[in-house]
Amino acid sequence: MTMEMRTVDYDRRRWTVLVASCLINLCIGSIYAWSVFSAPLAAKLTELAGRALTAADLAIVFTVANAVGPITMISGGFINDRLGPKWVILTGGTMFAAGMILTGLSTSLTGLIVSYGLVLGLGLGMAYGATISNCVKFFPDRKGLVGGIATASYGLSSVLVPPVANALITSVGITRCLVILGVVFLAVIVLCSLLVTRCPAGYAPVGYVAPVRSDARGARDKDWRGMLADPVFYIMIFMLMCGAFSGLMITSQASPMAQRMVGMSAALAATAVSVLALFNAAGRIVAGTLSDRFGRVAVLRGAFVLEILGLVLLLLSGPGQTFLFMVAVSVIGICFGALMGIYPGFTADRFGLRNNSVNYGIMFIGFAVAGYFGPTVCGRILARTGAYSSAFRVAAVLAICGIILSVVYRLLTRTSKES
Repeated sequence: MTMEMRTVDYDRRRWTVLVASCLINLCIGSIYAWSVFSAPLAAKLTELAGRALTAADLAIVFTVANAVGPITMISGGFINDRLGPKWVILTGGTMFAAGMILTGLSTSLTGLIVSYGLVLGLGLGMAYGATISNCVKFFPDRKGLVGGIATASYGLSSVLVPPVANALITSVGITRCLVILGVVFLAVIVLCSLLVTRCPAGYAPVGYVAPVRSDARGARDKDWRGMLADPVFYIMIFMLMCGAFSGLMITSQASPMAQRMVGMSAALAATAVSVLALFNAAGRIVAGTLSDRFGRVAVLRGAFVLEILGLVLLLLSGPGQTFLFMVAVSVIGICFGALMGIYPGFTADRFGLRNNSVNYGIMFIGFAVAGYFGPTVCGRILARTGAYSSAFRVAAVLAICGIILSVVYRLLTRTSKES
C-alpha cells in the first residue's frame, strides 16, 4: 500500500475515530450529573448511618473527582504518546464505569470519596485526555472545530444524562441506577475504544498544507519541559483560569442562583441549568469553528468581552426577571464553552501536536484550579454577604484580566518571532 493510499485510508478512518471518541466523552461527561445523584445518596447514607446528611455534606466527593483529573490526563498522556490512545481509553473508561458501580454500592462518605472521587475521577482524566488529544491530532486542518465537537459531546452529557438518571432513581432507586449506568457506560466505552486508532506521526490529510498562523508563532513540537520553559505557557494557563472561573462558578450554582435571585421554581431553575449546558456545548463547536478561521486569540478575546456582558446581565437580574437571567446564563454558557472548545487546538498550535497529550493535560490544570476557586469563592461571598453580586464582580475583573493577558500573549509571540 502506497503512502498516498494509507493517507486516504486515514482520511476516512479519522471520522470514525471522532464519532467513537464523542460517544466515549458522552459517557464520561456524566460526572456532571452529580447534582442528580447527591441528594439520593445523602438520603441513603442518612438511613444507613443514622445521622442526617445533606447533598452539601457530600460536596467533597465532587470536588475530589474534578481535582484529580489532571493527574491521569498527564500520566495517561505519556502512555498515549507512546502506546496510543486505545489502551489508555479502555483503562480509563473501565475505571470510570467501575467507579460509577462502586458509588452505587458504597455505604459511607469515605466509600463515595474513593469510588466517585478517586476511581471515577482518575478514570475520567485518563479517557478524556486521550480522546481529545487524539482527535485534534487527526484533524490538523480543523483543530478548532474538532476540539469543539469532542469537548461539546462531553458537555452535552450534562443535558442528556440527568433526566435518564432521574427516571432510573424514581423507578429502581439510587443504588441500582448507578450500577445500571456503570454497566451501560462500560459497554459503550469498551466497544467505542475498539474503533479508536492512533493518529500516525506526521499525519496530514490529502491536499492539506499547514498555514502560517499568528496564533502559532514561535514554537513547534515542544515537550512538557520545553512548554514549561516558555513564558507563553503561563500566559495561556492564566488566561484559561480567568475565563473558566465564571463558567465553573455559575455552572455549580445555577439552580440556587435562579431560585434565590429571580425567584424561579425548582423546575424552572432546572430548565435554566439545561439552557446553560446547551449553550455551553454549542459554544464549544461555534467558537472552535470560528477560531480555525479568525485565530484562537481573537475568538478568545471576543469570548472574554461577551463574558463580561453576561456577568453584567446577571448583576441586573432581580426578582421576576426570568428572561434576563436566562439570557445571562446563555451568554455565560457560550463563553465558557468557547474557552473549552478552543484550548485543545490552541495548545497544539503553540506547542505542537506530537506531545499534545501531555501538554494539554498540564494546561488543563488551569481548569482544575478554576474549578476549585470559582465555586469556593462564590460560596464564601454568598455566606458572608447573602448575595451573589460581589462574586459576579470578581469574575468580571478576572475576565478583564483575560483580555489583558490576550494582549500580552500577542506581544510575547510577536517578540519571539522577531527574535
